[in-house]
Amino acid sequence: MIPFSPPRVDEETIKAVTEVLRSGWITTGPKTKLFEKKIAEYCGCPSVLCLNSATAGLELALRWYGVGEGDEVILPAYTYAATANVVMHCGAIPVLADVNKNDFNISIKSIEQKITAKTKVIMPVDFGGMPCDYNAIMAMVGDNKNKFKAKGVNQLKLGRIMVLSDAAHSFGATYNGKRTGSLTDISVFSFHAVKNLTTAEGGAMAFNLPEPFNNSEIYTELCVKSLHGQNKDALAKSQKGSWRYDVVEAGYKCNMTDIVAAIGLVELERYNGDTLAKRKHIVDFYQKAFAQCKWADLPIFKDTQRESSYHLYPLRIKNIDEKKRDAIIQKIFDKDVSVNVHFIPLPMLSFYKNLNYKISEYPVTYGNYSEEISLPIYYDLTETQLATIVNAVIKSVEEIGV
Repeated sequence: MIPFSPPRVDEETIKAVTEVLRSGWITTGPKTKLFEKKIAEYCGCPSVLCLNSATAGLELALRWYGVGEGDEVILPAYTYAATANVVMHCGAIPVLADVNKNDFNISIKSIEQKITAKTKVIMPVDFGGMPCDYNAIMAMVGDNKNKFKAKGVNQLKLGRIMVLSDAAHSFGATYNGKRTGSLTDISVFSFHAVKNLTTAEGGAMAFNLPEPFNNSEIYTELCVKSLHGQNKDALAKSQKGSWRYDVVEAGYKCNMTDIVAAIGLVELERYNGDTLAKRKHIVDFYQKAFAQCKWADLPIFKDTQRESSYHLYPLRIKNIDEKKRDAIIQKIFDKDVSVNVHFIPLPMLSFYKNLNYKISEYPVTYGNYSEEISLPIYYDLTETQLATIVNAVIKSVEEIGV
């Protein structure tokens, strides 16, 4: 069976983790701090905080900005549940927007229709690694300053809707020559096992807030919030005579460990020249193979402003419904090839459906979902396996009779 997205674990990764285990320092420490510094340099942003997940980063950002009861956060209907769940955790309301047909990203027109005086945050999602139209989104929040009703110090200081990018898929992607992490107020990456760059589990917040904010101070503040509100982490407490600490708030527990940061440092070192190059090769192979198929709606990975991180290959089969799509998927699995669907839209999930979100209100989202099949992309895929995947997809579509 060709798997969908196994992580890349080789001797270099194993050696890095072994060195940390032998060092005697396995929790948040020098490796995590170095990883944060290297990510900030790579993304071109002032500071980065590493955490145990992207989900934790999104929630910390919302809470830092004072999002709470009765507030609204605009996000796409086409995303994983984590994007909306963190809004619910804060007691706020997820306001869902439809997406674009071509790139699956949040529709600018749909965002504009959803902004109210209660809107505190827009949370775009870089679907499959393709950056959203951030110039348009940033211009929109500027144009809507007069609607913004600030509460709390940080909202008063920013004076507008905050743009919090769910960049879980898009580490290494570019928009107008700048990498994700430097495009919005705060961007959050995922380093989960299936992501381009993995730490097994993990995530990072990239801070890029404008003056008068001090991004280094925000980093320090959120370090405290991510560790029970404790004003010293284990590394700081380990210094001679520095055992005494204080707890200044009822914080959370979502720090990154040095064990997983060691994996991340290996992954980052070879990311551009090796990982991204291989993923682009796989995408090019698929694009060339399916270009000959009249039923294939090929995904976009590059245009005049943007280049993807090549995280997903979301192939769509033209003019099919959800039932036919599922039948094609089963045929592909029967040929020992694993595929997936990204994602089941939020209004179709029981929790959000029971809150009266209706998929019928998001026609493009549902149309894209009904036709979409995600194909394997991972470092160790061979040319023979790629040919097997392509043949399995083509034969399965033909067998269902598209």
